[in-house]
Amino acid sequence: MKDYVIGLYEKAMPNTLTWREKLECARFFKYDFLEMSIDETDEKLKRLDMTKEERKALVDLMFEVGVPIRTMCLSGHRKFPLGSEDKTTRERSLKIMEKAIDLACDLGIRIIQLAGYDVYYENGNEKTREFFLENLKKSVDLASKKGIILAFETMETNFMNTVGKAMEYVKKIDSPYLGVYPDCGNITNASKSLGEDVIFDLKKGHGKIFALHLKETVRGKFREIPFGTGHVDFNEIIKTSYEMGVRRFVTEFWYTGEGDYKEGIKFSKDFIDRKFEEALKDK
Repeated sequence: MKDYVIGLYEKAMPNTLTWREKLECARFFKYDFLEMSIDETDEKLKRLDMTKEERKALVDLMFEVGVPIRTMCLSGHRKFPLGSEDKTTRERSLKIMEKAIDLACDLGIRIIQLAGYDVYYENGNEKTREFFLENLKKSVDLASKKGIILAFETMETNFMNTVGKAMEYVKKIDSPYLGVYPDCGNITNASKSLGEDVIFDLKKGHGKIFALHLKETVRGKFREIPFGTGHVDFNEIIKTSYEMGVRRFVTEFWYTGEGDYKEGIKFSKDFIDRKFEEALKDK
């Protein structure tokens, strides 16, 4: 019996599917859990206002299907960033954070993946970084009360595109409820552009990496690259992260509306399963 778990990213399936269909799809392809997306669209942000009855119905459905939702990809802060120079936007960002933590608590989600941006659609500066740190501290305080872990996704922008950069903020906050949830594709791109070793960067998060996104990339492209067609060394990344104690992984890929989404999921799951077998054959 394997001693790690692999989750399916919600956006690997059509957005038109119901929660039941998504959970049953994850079960069919032998995923251990589902990762919920709360992105910047109004549709996804409305999930933060689910009623008590809706939350209970979703929990009951998880038990019925046998697949839980255990992580949340919270990218809604891209539109409403913690570091915005606009006070109203910052207040909205904290409200999003508070609601996301409450939703995670109610649904049994353990980890909220935070987008590693001070700002996205604005120009970053010393002030945005100060606001980001100030509101990050408030966010971690909120999460700690509920026992929910917040963990940075390493992004495609220079602000936080490596584990090392994410750890700078983790160390500043110094809380057991803040860590790193790296995107192995993004840190691969960052390391190659800087001429550095991606494994060296990954190890900078030792003891603070709570989960790992398994995603393919090529130079200059960060999304929608099929597994096996890019330059990510999955074997070494899986082996190293496992040796560091990471046991929770999510395959991050997207359904783009073309072809049969189930074929894409099967291909991706088979690919990653092989990589785990190869990387951990001596474990």
